[in-house]
Amino acid sequence: MAGRTREILAKPTRSCGRIIWTLSAMLAIQLAGGCPAACTCYPKTKVVDCRGRGLQDIPRQLHLNTLELYLEHNRIHVLGYTAFRETPLLRVLNLANNSITTISTNTFQGLRGLLVLNLANNAIQDIDRHLFRPIRSLSDLNLSHNSISRLPATLPDSMHNLTRLSLHHNRLQRLHWMLLESLSKLQVLSLHSNPWKCDCQLIGLKLWLETFLFKGGIMDEIRCAQPGDLRDEDLRNIPYKLFGSCLNTSQSHPLAHLQHQAKEHESPYSGGNGGGDPGCGAKQRARPPNLRHAIATVAITGVVCGLVCLMMLGAAVYGCTYAAVTARYQRDLRQADRAAPSSRQGSGEGKELQRDSAISTAHAHACSASM
Repeated sequence: MAGRTREILAKPTRSCGRIIWTLSAMLAIQLAGGCPAACTCYPKTKVVDCRGRGLQDIPRQLHLNTLELYLEHNRIHVLGYTAFRETPLLRVLNLANNSITTISTNTFQGLRGLLVLNLANNAIQDIDRHLFRPIRSLSDLNLSHNSISRLPATLPDSMHNLTRLSLHHNRLQRLHWMLLESLSKLQVLSLHSNPWKCDCQLIGLKLWLETFLFKGGIMDEIRCAQPGDLRDEDLRNIPYKLFGSCLNTSQSHPLAHLQHQAKEHESPYSGGNGGGDPGCGAKQRARPPNLRHAIATVAITGVVCGLVCLMMLGAAVYGCTYAAVTARYQRDLRQADRAAPSSRQGSGEGKELQRDSAISTAHAHACSASM
């Protein structure tokens, strides 16, 4: 009876053990595998390759430790707010060549360590200024070959590590210079193949680009699409005199600080008393496009001239000191000769004194000339 009781009690124990073992095995398989059927996973490098699989959504059951996720050449249309919840450690995310039109503001929530984000060749039309706020380490952002017609005036502070930004082949007509100003570590900028409208609204960008290039930044051309007389002209090469009328538009404009200088050089017949044509700003003297280079050249020239003057002054001081020491030496020598026995004071003494006097006089004249 006792043995039967022990057998009955042992059955639930064995059943619970089997259940726990099964659950543990399933958990181990999930942690060890974690690879969607439509993708190829590389556990050693923690890379998941889902390229060209006809996916319409972000695959699930991804390994938590995934560092690189490649989803190019699929049919993804929407990125929801939980799209990458399972992969918080992502470093590289490539979503190029899809059909993405909508991106939730919280899509990248949790991806603090993301370094490279590629959204090229999609159908994105607008970028929310808070979209990239959760990302703290992004260094490479590719938004090229989309339909983006506008960007926010500023980006979140979390974008300060961005070093490469690609915006070519979009529909941008304007780009506020403050957006780029916030990217303090930017090194490479691509803006070509956009329908840029080169008017007063774009002159702030022109000024920023000059500073960017002066600091060693790398960028491509910016060809104007409007107005017609500037079509296909590179914004960087357009003379400032063509933007002369922009000086009088607004005191808050990036060129407002140049207005006073332009008025100082204005012709007395340009209608400065209010009777002239308000749009005839081209008569004002334009700011040289390489003003910063000129200022640097003047500064360097001043430093070189200062060094030359210091060298000349040092040479003069050296000459005077040498003359004084030589004269004193001659005086000491003369006094020594006077203290010598009378046998040395013959007819040659007068000649020696004359020679010493001539040498002292010559040195004194040399000192005066060098000063």
